[in-house]
Formats: sequence, structure tokens, C-alpha cells
Amino acid sequence: MEAHEKRLASSAAEDRDIMPADRRRNPQAQVGGLPESTSSRARRTRGSPKGHARLFLLRIAGIFAGLLLVVAAVGGWLFYRAMDIRGELAAVNNVLPEFEKKLLAHDEAAARSALTDIQAHIQRARSSATDPVWKAAGSVPGVGKNFSTVSELVLSADDVVVGAAQPLLSVYGALDWKALKPVQGKFDLEPLRASSPSIVSAANTVDLTYQRLSSIEDGGLLPEVAQPLATAKSSLSSLRESLSVAADASALLPKMMGTEGTRHYLVLIQNNAEVRATGGLPGALAVLRIENGTMSLDAQSSGAALGKFSPAVAVDPAQTAIYSKRLGSYISDVNLTPDFPTAAKAAKAMWETRHGTQIDGVIALDPVVLSHILKASGPMAIPDLSPELGQRVPGILTEGNVVKALLSDIYSATQSNELQDAYFASVSKEVFNLLGSGKISPDQLLGALTTSVEEHRLLVWSTKEEEQDVLERTLVGGAVSGPTVGGASFGVYFNDGTGAKMDYYVRKTVRLESVCTGSDYAEYKVIVSMTNTAGEDAASALPVAVTGDGRFGTPRGTIQTNVTVYGPSLSHLDAALEDNAKVSFGSYVHYDRPVGIVTTRLEPGQTSEIEMTFVNVVQHAEPEVVVTPTLQDVKEVLLPTVRASCGD
Repeated sequence: MEAHEKRLASSAAEDRDIMPADRRRNPQAQVGGLPESTSSRARRTRGSPKGHARLFLLRIAGIFAGLLLVVAAVGGWLFYRAMDIRGELAAVNNVLPEFEKKLLAHDEAAARSALTDIQAHIQRARSSATDPVWKAAGSVPGVGKNFSTVSELVLSADDVVVGAAQPLLSVYGALDWKALKPVQGKFDLEPLRASSPSIVSAANTVDLTYQRLSSIEDGGLLPEVAQPLATAKSSLSSLRESLSVAADASALLPKMMGTEGTRHYLVLIQNNAEVRATGGLPGALAVLRIENGTMSLDAQSSGAALGKFSPAVAVDPAQTAIYSKRLGSYISDVNLTPDFPTAAKAAKAMWETRHGTQIDGVIALDPVVLSHILKASGPMAIPDLSPELGQRVPGILTEGNVVKALLSDIYSATQSNELQDAYFASVSKEVFNLLGSGKISPDQLLGALTTSVEEHRLLVWSTKEEEQDVLERTLVGGAVSGPTVGGASFGVYFNDGTGAKMDYYVRKTVRLESVCTGSDYAEYKVIVSMTNTAGEDAASALPVAVTGDGRFGTPRGTIQTNVTVYGPSLSHLDAALEDNAKVSFGSYVHYDRPVGIVTTRLEPGQTSEIEMTFVNVVQHAEPEVVVTPTLQDVKEVLLPTVRASCGD
């Protein structure tokens, strides 16, 4: 009995614990007008579906309210972080002009102070962009990509400052091209050589950063994020190109300038008045000796002096099939091919066969390059001018008269090949003396050479494999295949067929036109226009050395040209027209690129238009066109690409 009473007391206590407050205060409360036992009330409360639902809803409401508070707090935190990042990057933009200004003024201390400020701002932005909440927001479907992209932009800015700007500033003195001014004929290349690892490292950092940002798809990004991303990629692309050139120069120049042993370079001075694919006939030749930064002219000769090579030197059979065996028979024809490495190898073999001097590389340039150099240096006198030439050719060359002097005046002054060669030799000698004299401002000289490279007028080839690997990745390498040749690349090259100097009177234009195809393949027309600007009396008025006197079957005053057009790799040459009429053409393949050749003749005053159509172009990249450099400005020759609307 006692045990039973204890169990009842315990049950009543449990009921009180779970009983609603109002019922604990009034145990006799009724349901439906009848008294209800405490145990019965407990069972109803615990087992009722309505009671469970009510408790569940109450709990969900509480959780939801808590989540709203968390979201509001997170949103506020992200907004705070976004404003912080925006403010710090705006501060960076404000300091950047000062950094650039001090850098260009060679005020290293002030530039370093500005860079320190830039890094401090970027570090604070980085702290916000790598905040755990910000990083977590980057995983949210839809909007998360904007947060992660901002993080990438900030981290990239930090990488560029730490991995590129700081190392470059530490070796900035070596990047001052004024330091490369020769003293008593010698270039001090040690600072550039010592700084090369830092420059190469900086270039690699910028390249990797650019590649990382380029991998970000901008689809779905907010404009406030997409625009900075596009700006960053554009800026890095420009910086990447500049640093790539600086890195290549710092790695190559010291070695190629003889810091690790004497170098001998064969120099081909191309005569644009008798056009060849890389520029002009290599009429004047010289050997440049460079030892530990000191240049000297070792030898001079001419293409005529070297004569014919029989048996011919070895040349790529695939190219001799296109350009004939003359590639290996005459040094004046080694550059019938537009592939400069091929021409350079043949020229090296020819010089070594005749003279025995080991050649370490080949350099090609034309009189327009000399005009760029004279623009930087001012007038250049030719002191040992042959008395026989008298006043018939300029004794003082300037930017304005050097091209005409070398490509026209000399042929009117004398019919003697020996006197013509002597004049070219005198000019060559004075140019090399000028380069080693230190009279030209290094930054102006660099500008002249850079322009020449961009116009494809200055070409360099090295026998050293590691150096040639770098050269072939640049415009100065002059290759028709490899890294410098983009996807949709076209090449238009000219070779003289007159056997004289009539190309001085030819004016050319080249343009590319896209064609609507309605398929996945692109189609392009390459249109070449040429005009013979010689007077109607050219046959009698011009010297025999200029007209050729019909020795190779072309009438005097008439110009014959072999027009060679390269299409993109794996495309197909479909048709060729001359003045809107179909013409036969030579069809070849060079390094997987289709090649078409059309021969045309122009009488004085005549204009002709050649059109070649390339189909099945699988590359959809921005098309590029390379043309043979002539005495015309390249911008005058190469016209803007004409794009078909195609109903877009």
C-alpha cells in the first residue's frame, strides 16, 4: 500500500512538470464540461498531432528567425568587406601614376616609397578578399562566382607586386637602356646579365597571373566585377609582352654580344629595289665581330663576289620544290623563301664555304632600318666617297635621303657594279662605326630597332640552339611557322622576276576580306594590288641597271613579280584571280600551310589586282597578315581587314 501511494505521488509530480501553466494553477479546469484526471491530460498533450505540429512550427519559426539574423549579419559583413576592397583598390589606382612617374624619372627611392604604399593597400584588400565569410560566399551557387573572381583579382594584384614589381625595382638600373651606351666602342653588359634572373622571374609571374585570370569565364559576372576583370587582363597582356621582350633581351644580349666568347655575325643588307620575300636581294654583305661587348667590322663583300655555288648548299627540299634550287645556289636568292631561318642557314654555309670564317649568326636589315637609325642619330657623312661618283650620290646621308640614295641614286650615278658595291660598303662601314660611337641616345636607338623589328625589317638567326629557340618565339626570328604564327595567319610575299631594280617604282597594297560561309569554317580573300609608277618613257629614261635591259625576258620598263600568299595551317587555297579573271597558279604546302604563287607583269602606269581565296579555315582567332617589307611604310601597304556582316 505504501509503495502504491509513492507511485501515485511520483506520477502527480510528473504531471505537474508537463502540465500547462494555467492548469497547474487550476487543477479542476474542465474539458467538454467534465472533470479530467491529470494522467489523462498528460496523455492528450503528449500524443496529440495538433500539439506536435504546433511545437514543430514554433521551432521552425525560431530557426528561420535566427537564419534571417545570420544572413543579415553576413550580408552586412560582406558589404563591409566589399567596400573595403573597393576603397583599397581605388587607393592603388591613385598611387599608380606617381609610381610610374617616379619610375620613368629614374627616381628609385620615390618609386620604392610609392610601391610600398601600393603593397600596403593591396595587403588590406587581400585581407578582406580572403576573409572566411567572403571565401564561403564564393561557393554560393549563382552569385558566388562574383566573390571568387574579386578574390582572384586581388590575389593577382598581390602576385604582380610581390613577384614582379619588387624584383624589377631592385634591378631597375640594369633595365635603363641608357646604361647600354657604348664607351670607347664597348657596351657594358654585366648589369643586364646579372639582373636577368630577376627579369625572367618577373616575366614568368606576370605570364602565370595573366593565364590564371584569362581562365575565368566572364559569363554571369556582375558588370562591377566583369569590367575590372577585363581591365586587369588587358593591362597584364600589355605588361606580359613588354616583360617577355625584356626577359628575352636580358637572357640573350649578353651572350650574343660576346660575353662568353667572340661571335661573328654575317650581315645581309637587303636591297628592296629588287624585292625578295624577306625584304630585298642581299647585295651588300659584311661580317660583324663582337667580343665582350666590343664591335668591329671584320670583312665586307657582295653577293656578286661570292658567285654561284655548284654543287648547291643543302636546303630544305620542300622549299626548293617551291622556290627552286636557286635557294642554295646564290646568296642573292637565299631569301626567295620567307622563312628567315632557312635563308640564314644557307647564307652561313655559303660564306663559310668561300671564306672559312665560322659564322655564329645571321642578321638581315634594309635601307629603311638605316633611315630609322639616322632619325635617332642625325646626319651621317660618308668620308671615303669614291671620286668617280663625285656629286652624283649624297655624301651626307639623312633619314630623308638614305633610302633614295641606296635604292635609286646610286644606279643613276654609275653603271659600274664595282662602284655600286663600293658605295654600299662605305655606307655599311659608317653605320657600324656610328653604332659603336656612343653618339646615338640608347633609348632612341632602341626605339629605331624596335620599329624595324615590328616592320619585319630586322631579322636575326643564331647557330646556338638555346638562343634560336628564343628568337623563333619573337618577330625578329622571321619564321613562317611556330609560336609567332597565330591560328588565322596569312602571309603575302613578293619576289622579283625582272632581274633588276624596278621594284623601286612599285606601289603595293594588301587587304584581307572575310566571306560569309554559313558553316563552322571561315573563308577569306587575300587581295593584292600593285601599280608600276615608272613613267611611260621608263624603257629609255631609266638606267640599264634598273630596267634589266630585258636580259631575263621582261621588257625594259616592265616589272615582273612572283606574288606568294600563305594561308592558315590546314586551310585550302580554292582559287586565284587576276583583275577578276581566273588565272593558273602554283599550289604548294609549306609547314602545313597552303601556298599559292601567281606571276604578274606590269607595264609603266599599269595596275593589277590579284585575289586568292582560302577556304576551310578552322581557326576562328583574329586574323593576322604579314607582308614583305618594301620601301613603303608598312601601314601604307597593309590595309585594314574588311569584315562581312553575314546578317549578324
